[in-house]
Amino acid sequence: MPRVVLHDYFRSSASYRVRIALNLKGVRYEQHNVSLAKGEQKEAAYRAINPQGFVPMLEWDDKRFTQSLAIFDWLDAQVKEPHFVPHDPEGRAHVLALALTIACDIHPLNNLRVLKYLKGELGQDQEAVDAWYRHWVAEGLAALEELAKPTAGKFLYGDEVGMADICLVPQLYNGRRFDVPMDAYPTLLRAEAAALQLEAFEAAHPDRQEAQA
Repeated sequence: MPRVVLHDYFRSSASYRVRIALNLKGVRYEQHNVSLAKGEQKEAAYRAINPQGFVPMLEWDDKRFTQSLAIFDWLDAQVKEPHFVPHDPEGRAHVLALALTIACDIHPLNNLRVLKYLKGELGQDQEAVDAWYRHWVAEGLAALEELAKPTAGKFLYGDEVGMADICLVPQLYNGRRFDVPMDAYPTLLRAEAAALQLEAFEAAHPDRQEAQA
């Protein structure tokens, strides 16, 4: 068995995604906490192995992988089931589009370093920062709801859990932390509820991680 180490932070959406993915694939892994609250991601020792200074980073024996969707792709190549994207080209493109709507359009505008920059360097008060967060999350989720509707079933794409659901659950978790209303997204909520019935998702939940303040 390979030695697998996940460098993560309990509330990081991208880290939460990778915990879910590893659990779904049945991969046993060690966790190495990189506290974003304490700025440990900026320390020289971590930057030496991950120049971006982001979490998550996955170590698989002597290999290192960053970026959550790239990690999903690696895992799909190593452990065939469950597959995170459909095999047919149209289904694959659609699921990737749903996942990327979250990972590239919603999440980057609202991660911790952006919110800190708004409050610190740009001098915005907490009310303005929270309004920024809620605006971009709500706009993104509204689009995602419409994109998912035509092919959604139990999950965002049919009745098989996949990459889009792995990205969705952490995004909704963090959205609720900032009081983003969710009632307008019944398709997303249905997929979330189905996903949270799976132990792979429940075990990855921030509340189930060891204290990582």
